[in-house]
Amino acid sequence: MNAIMGVNSGRMLERVPHTTPPFTLSQIKKAIPPHCFKRSLLRSFSYLLHDLFFASLFYHVATSYFHLLPHPLSYLAWPLYWIFQGCICFGIWILAHECGHHAFSDHQWVDDTVGLVFHSAFLVPYFSWKFSHRRHHSNIGSIEHEEVYVPMLKSQTPWFSKYLNNNPLGRALMLVTLLTVGWPFYLAFNLSGKPYERFACHYDPYSPIFSSSERLQVFISDVGIFTTIFVLYQLAAAKGLGWVLCVYGVPLVVVNGFLILITYLQHTHPALPHYDSSEWDWLRGALSTVDRDYGVLNRVFHNITDTHVVHHLFSTMPHYNAVEATKAVKPILGEYYCVDDTPIVKALWREVKECVYVEPDDESPKKGVFWYNNKF
Repeated sequence: MNAIMGVNSGRMLERVPHTTPPFTLSQIKKAIPPHCFKRSLLRSFSYLLHDLFFASLFYHVATSYFHLLPHPLSYLAWPLYWIFQGCICFGIWILAHECGHHAFSDHQWVDDTVGLVFHSAFLVPYFSWKFSHRRHHSNIGSIEHEEVYVPMLKSQTPWFSKYLNNNPLGRALMLVTLLTVGWPFYLAFNLSGKPYERFACHYDPYSPIFSSSERLQVFISDVGIFTTIFVLYQLAAAKGLGWVLCVYGVPLVVVNGFLILITYLQHTHPALPHYDSSEWDWLRGALSTVDRDYGVLNRVFHNITDTHVVHHLFSTMPHYNAVEATKAVKPILGEYYCVDDTPIVKALWREVKECVYVEPDDESPKKGVFWYNNKF
């Protein structure tokens, strides 16, 4: 049974249970076939080579044939290229993310090499984000310690929130901003990230995000970023800035937009609880995420979209076994499994409108459990 009832019928969304589950992580793991936890270097590379083939194909078609099209058709061809290339490149992005979780192979050096190369190609500081993302997995659902998509308390909401959220134009502006600059602003300025005592940035080896033992790898991440920027500069000098923006820049915006869209909807839902230190534990926090259906894009995005609950429970599991594992754990999780099949555009509009801040339920004796609200 779906943990969220009435999503498409107009009834109130049913909250996911927030009490201590009647099962343990080891019981969940026992329900999953053992082979689901096995990583295959050859199989992982087959997915990477598949995506690289299609990315190369789209690039070849765009650069070799688009200029031959009659003038009006090019206005249709380039947007199609941006969408298709952005989607397939986000798949590559996800495989690099697998490397950060040591889910790509049994060899850490292989994972870090592949992850560094391909995250750097998308201007993502591989090790820097690997470290902060690991802390997100360790503290998910915690009001005090969550690393990203940290929900605001009502007292923390800025004065303009009620004006933006109470009108469609304001919400549309928030969405456009979130989907276009949300990801680079998070990396550079810790936007929507965990509050720190001083300025936090993923590019700064001395940022409070990182420990002293992590600084060298953060520096290596920066070298990867600068290498990509240098290559892009050389391409712009040789072929022109417009060529680089059309071939690389706009698809990168699509990649970043999908990243924010998917992660936002994975961790933002009116039915999901958040916890302060009096209530939080890791298992309940890991279960406070939601699986969603993106149709054919589920496969293009290597099922990070519809198997995210299992991903948070067992992050070293390779993506190609996550669908089978999700089916296996559903009977164990029961009402603790959160899935929502609301169409993505409708869900995004609803979540931006309804999930403004968190507060405890006045009628509940548990004041350490927080729920989204939007009433000012």
